[in-house]
Amino acid sequence: MSDNKTGITYADAGVDIDAGNALVERIKPAAKRTDRAGTMSGLGGFGALFDLKAAGYSDPVLVAATDGVGTKLRIAIDTGHLDGVGIDLVAMCVNDLVCQGAEPLFFLDYFATGKLDTESAARVIEGIAEGCVRSGAALIGGETAEMPGMYPAGDFDLAGFAVGAMERGAALPEGVVAGDILLGLGSDGVHSNGYSLVRKLVEISGLGWDAGCPWSDETLGAALLAPTRLYVKPALSAIRAGGVHALAHITGGGLTENLPRVLPEGFGAEIELGAWELPPVFRWLGETGGIEASEMLKTFNCGIGMIAVVAADRADALAEALAAEGEQVFVLGQVAEGQGVAYRGSLW
Repeated sequence: MSDNKTGITYADAGVDIDAGNALVERIKPAAKRTDRAGTMSGLGGFGALFDLKAAGYSDPVLVAATDGVGTKLRIAIDTGHLDGVGIDLVAMCVNDLVCQGAEPLFFLDYFATGKLDTESAARVIEGIAEGCVRSGAALIGGETAEMPGMYPAGDFDLAGFAVGAMERGAALPEGVVAGDILLGLGSDGVHSNGYSLVRKLVEISGLGWDAGCPWSDETLGAALLAPTRLYVKPALSAIRAGGVHALAHITGGGLTENLPRVLPEGFGAEIELGAWELPPVFRWLGETGGIEASEMLKTFNCGIGMIAVVAADRADALAEALAAEGEQVFVLGQVAEGQGVAYRGSLW
């Protein structure tokens, strides 16, 4: 039977399967870099396998987290600085996992676009792989979706999914009491929250993304795209050393909203705002918008990306250990009876 049809193809509809296959081949070496104990399969299968026994767990509890990068992605797309948003994506998931006391095991990504640009997608996914390497997680799968008509030319969206594990009975928070010390770990900038406000403030300032940054030698766009800091390895070391009762990842909601999430009913926190110096990026954002301190503290991390709630008699040793791991450590205050976060002193 002959068939002389020269009909329309999937590529004619805007989906290039060959480009997707080329991307998978391009990123296989990056994914291979993330292999760790427990990894069982490479990219390309219908599902990804992971062996918990090979990872060293005898009675594990799994912990899962999912997140995106938010409107920080808009700046990355508009400036072409794509290499760091993959790190952001991983950090937003695995920093949450470690707050439960879990070690990140593996990560999967979702990259969606209207028309696949293999080079741009590869840069993003190679950043994801770098974030996985830094946090000890294996990049064992993901999905690249080409969806014509869903996104404007050049746009894409990102989502991530991480799974971690801990031995049964090791979950955090646990044992928080009044008098526990709050150790703040310094951030690397705005991280990945509050960027709808950041973009509004840049608009108010009249500066373009390629303008000189008011607080560094970079362009404004590059400075605001500093990747989210990964706290996983230092935090896990501190947990294993003993004395960590809780960890709070300071994301959307700032210190004001995130710290109470790990405190028992009837307990709050007292924080001395003079315990650390507000980084220049937050000072510039606050001054540009005339933002009140209370709004800053419930929107941005303000220079503190993670808080460890630790036993008072272990605070000095844990602060030294975290500093030895490369963290900036600030003694912020303590847990007290009450509710919410009480601030003393001035943010500015």
